[in-house]
Amino acid sequence: MMPCGAVIWQALRNLAVAVASRCARGGVGQEMIARAALCVWILTSLAGLSGLPAQAAELVLFEAADCVWCEAWDAEIGEIYPRAAEARIAPLRRVDILAERPADLAGVRGIIYTPTFVLMEGGDEVGRITGYAGEEFFWGLLGIEMKKLDGEATAANGVAGPRQPSLYEQGEGH
Repeated sequence: MMPCGAVIWQALRNLAVAVASRCARGGVGQEMIARAALCVWILTSLAGLSGLPAQAAELVLFEAADCVWCEAWDAEIGEIYPRAAEARIAPLRRVDILAERPADLAGVRGIIYTPTFVLMEGGDEVGRITGYAGEEFFWGLLGIEMKKLDGEATAANGVAGPRQPSLYEQGEGH
């Protein structure tokens, strides 16, 4: 299991990503953004979590608001990815390709097309998938990339043992 602080930090980061994603799509008002930001700041300050290291592994989705292939990924995979075994090892993080690049992703170069999925571990790029051509394509290539992860990534994210079959491989991703 992940330490309590890491679980809280991950939940706070997921909240911030969700608010930013909705904001980019015009679905969240300024008041909601301000409230969410205040909650994140208060909780991280009170809990003293600001110095925690980044997630051991994560899947960074570089996307654009007008990308039809990003929309297709959202429709086919976006709802089920959080429930997949892969998400326990590498939680999804969304980054707008047109926005300023977060400091921890400054070393990720060559992102031109959307969607581009970059598998990160300990701040370093492990692999990437450029484009989206359907569920089978995505799960198959992600499985190949996930095999490149150090075993510590799965342990740090609370996943023990060998990789579990994806929802697609189990027949639930259709």
